Amino acid sequence: MNIENIIARLPAGLPRYTSYPPANHFQAGVGRSLSTAFVNAVEAAPHVSVYMHIPFCDRLCWFCGCHTKHTLRYEPIQAYVQSLIGEIGIWGSKLAKKPAMSRLHLGGGSPSLLREAELKALREALESVFAFNADTEISVEIDPSDIGEGQIENLARFGLTRASIGVQDFDPAVQAAINRPQSFEATRDVVQALRRAGVTSVNIDALYGLPLQTLERLQQTISQVISLTPDRIALFGYAHVPWLKTHQRMIRDEDLPDTPARYVQARTASEDIQAAGYQAIGIDHFALPNDSLAVATREGRLHRNFQGYTDDTASVLLPLGASSVGRFEDGYIQNEVPTGQYLSRIEAGELPFSRGLALVAEDHVRSFIIERLMCDYAFCLSEVQSRFGAQSRAALAHGHKVADEMLPDLCEISDGMFKVKPDAWPLVRVVASKFDTWIVETAEKPQYSKAV
Repeated sequence: MNIENIIARLPAGLPRYTSYPPANHFQAGVGRSLSTAFVNAVEAAPHVSVYMHIPFCDRLCWFCGCHTKHTLRYEPIQAYVQSLIGEIGIWGSKLAKKPAMSRLHLGGGSPSLLREAELKALREALESVFAFNADTEISVEIDPSDIGEGQIENLARFGLTRASIGVQDFDPAVQAAINRPQSFEATRDVVQALRRAGVTSVNIDALYGLPLQTLERLQQTISQVISLTPDRIALFGYAHVPWLKTHQRMIRDEDLPDTPARYVQARTASEDIQAAGYQAIGIDHFALPNDSLAVATREGRLHRNFQGYTDDTASVLLPLGASSVGRFEDGYIQNEVPTGQYLSRIEAGELPFSRGLALVAEDHVRSFIIERLMCDYAFCLSEVQSRFGAQSRAALAHGHKVADEMLPDLCEISDGMFKVKPDAWPLVRVVASKFDTWIVETAEKPQYSKAV
């Protein structure tokens, strides 16, 4: 297999497939129309996951692709937390019983900006509507620059069990190019403080494909990350989409590694991480062998959602906060993205659902196939047929065409399985995209990040 030739033929961008169909296909107003069905799904579910979005940062990193805003004042954050509490209260008024909460993830932005009073108020509001137990996992995305005296203890009292720390790259030149100064020593001190506070799992995020990032600089960063012995490592490819995120225009195109260089960076960093004893999880996660994510991978229980790879079994993801995305069996919903519109909906006593997408039968078939490819690099033909019956015929027939005619260098069908060849695993998004009936490929201003 000639990887160089394949890379040269790659489309300009492809979805990361944290959902299918991808979120850019969500439709205006559909979230509201799915409101009753979504509330009913929350009530019926044996347990739910909750994603809470905190769309504020005290510094604006130029590489960031999140819905967030820069603030140097804490008052807007305090006001936003009051709206979150209001949203939780609206949920309480609509539910006849407390749903059991299996997972709570605070993302951003920088949720580690939240101070003791706001964390305490949010925990109390959540406990009034949802049932926590000893197995509830509470994860928070942490920017080490936010962590001052007592902040780790505040997060521990909130119930933090899993910390996700953004590193990106430790090289000073790369950090200057993305406006993200962060020393290794400061990061190490936060990791150590989290462990002293009893946090049972630490995840570290790193990026490849950054401006001025050479293979040597990336390998040095990975070595430093490994020295901290995180339970999990996420290695994401930087998504440069300045036509969608205008602050990324601060990053010069000529400073970015090209696609072949990104491929080498991804493969080399992956090899270095695995050589240190981590198990590869899908395309961009790694975990120590005894971590629950590694166990789920070995047992075929791995899933993929908006936070990446997960062993979460909840069928419902409930969104809280501006721009937060939720899912249930019949579709996806997204809260109002502009913070002002979100606040107005909460003040009116409404769930702030806005965009969304109702799934049809074919979407369910394609979603299952794409998730299995992204998690296992394979799917079982008979399992798809038994799950979806006659509805699976078109997708399975297309799978034979993909393996035999469209991408024979990347995949094959053998022993009743559609398989991505091991050498082509870094290109699994290319294979998955061939089962995507929603995708629209365009070379000019693509909707998606690079395929590698």
